[in-house]
Amino acid sequence: MHTGKIKKLARGRGFGFISDTDGREVFFHQSSLMDTKFDTLNEDQRVAFDVEKTSKGPCAVNVSIVQ
Repeated sequence: MHTGKIKKLARGRGFGFISDTDGREVFFHQSSLMDTKFDTLNEDQRVAFDVEKTSKGPCAVNVSIVQ
């Protein structure tokens, strides 16, 4: 499991990017959220997630808020 912070949200499109602790940027879609709704997320919020490799690059899945 990786950790990071929400870097950017595209609210109208339902996706965003997470900056992980290694400094890389990882795409996520609202369907990958585990315990919260997309509308409640904020930039700079800490999250935990897994990474899947896709044909378009790394993608965060099983995204959950870190309290």
